[in-house]
Amino acid sequence: MALLLNQYSPKLFIRKPVLVRASSGSSSSPVQTPPCVVLGADPCGADHVLLRFAYATRNFPKLIKKAPVELVYNDAEVTTVGSSHGWVASLMHDVGTLSLHDDLNPVASDANPKRISLPPLVTVPYCQTQIITNVSLSSLSPEEKDCVVAVKFMGPQLSYCRPSAQGNSKWFNIRIANPSFFSSRVIFSKKHNMFRIPASGGQLIASWNLCKDEHTPKIQVLRYHNLPELSEAEREVMDTCFTTQHLVESQSTGETILVKCFRQTVDGGASSKIKAVMVFKVSPMGNAFYTRHIGDLTIFISKSEPFCVRASSFPGVSPNEVYILDIDEIVLVRLDDSAISTFAYRVVAPYFFPPQNIEY
Repeated sequence: MALLLNQYSPKLFIRKPVLVRASSGSSSSPVQTPPCVVLGADPCGADHVLLRFAYATRNFPKLIKKAPVELVYNDAEVTTVGSSHGWVASLMHDVGTLSLHDDLNPVASDANPKRISLPPLVTVPYCQTQIITNVSLSSLSPEEKDCVVAVKFMGPQLSYCRPSAQGNSKWFNIRIANPSFFSSRVIFSKKHNMFRIPASGGQLIASWNLCKDEHTPKIQVLRYHNLPELSEAEREVMDTCFTTQHLVESQSTGETILVKCFRQTVDGGASSKIKAVMVFKVSPMGNAFYTRHIGDLTIFISKSEPFCVRASSFPGVSPNEVYILDIDEIVLVRLDDSAISTFAYRVVAPYFFPPQNIEY
């Protein structure tokens, strides 16, 4: 995490990124950028800003690119509501429509940015479509033929559509009955080919095969094992925290990982701080094993869809760690000893971008 902060400097310059292979030892593997984040933005004309990127790896050239100002500095009309696979979703409040943008993607073209407008949202009775927990794509790009975009709203509504349907694209809405899923976030599991949501508290995982328009979820009950023994002081702190759950799927190992973040409210409830993180490996049978060892993996959690990478593929990324990005803090959790390092920092775009493939 210190690598990210150390890269924040006014002496940035534009140049073609140095690239790395997605996995070592395979000449046919795609060339990729390291995980990155937008740390700052400077005015550039009336309606654009210059983005300052930082990368979670050593000796990577700093990059500046241009983006519309509304994607970084939200206003009453347009708000960014999530990110998946390097695409950022924005909500136009006055007309109730979502758009997908590649402007914040570090390898996307400045000259020809892509914007995909989705049909107007349809609100399920007694639900709302103004507060969105997150957005998830089933493919690397919404331009792919079979891509499904899923949107999880605060409350019981889950909606999805197929952008490639062009004039026939429309939203399909699902009402979630169990209130324990109302504040949770959705991810797409490539392993299961399903969209999945962990319940509040992490006792359940619901899965929908929206690629086949199946609206009835499969429910998996989790059973926890190897829970750590906490001291009285640790219990007192955790009793004052609220918990958020994040599902992460490793493409390299096929593992499903559940990360529980324990947050404590501060400043009279205006914000919250990470106080503890617990990681569990989830088996296909629903057994969740607490662990401090995820091997060569590094997990990235932010307002975008969470992901993990092989640390050895990206020099400078430390294995067995969890990086957490929020609007006012950057957190590094070292799993082997549960050490937490927190950096107070106002992030203009609280999204970790996963490695991006380079097309020549």
